[in-house]
Amino acid sequence: MEASSGSALLPRVARLSKDMLSFEGGIHELSILGEDGQLIPSHDHDRRFFEAAWMHKYKGKYYFSYSTGDTHFLCYATGDSPLGPFTYQGRILEPVLGWTTHHSIVEHKGKWYLFYHDCTLSGGKNHLRSVKVKEIFYDKDGKIQLTAA
Repeated sequence: MEASSGSALLPRVARLSKDMLSFEGGIHELSILGEDGQLIPSHDHDRRFFEAAWMHKYKGKYYFSYSTGDTHFLCYATGDSPLGPFTYQGRILEPVLGWTTHHSIVEHKGKWYLFYHDCTLSGGKNHLRSVKVKEIFYDKDGKIQLTAA
């Protein structure tokens, strides 16, 4: 049964030990807050966390990006710590053909890239996925942009 009230399910994060085989400390819930400072509610399918979590750091700020699930948006929130709290900032990607919107964001040679998949090369069959890449940009306030200013 789908929740219709209360805050959305929250993602989890843990620090890896130096050997990267175990956790150092406990597992923490990441708070994703709306502009009003409140947790994003479960019924807000356009902004709530559902799956496909990714975190990266840009100019001292942590960026937590994720899929909203049934609306298939790729959204992001920012925070000052990898443990949050994070504040919702907007969408990075609209739903793609095949709709799963799983992704990663990485820097390579001074440029930032969004990797994701869709099924355009497989004739629209949802279970066959093609990797896509797009260069992304940051404006002066650190907001993610899909085109250069």
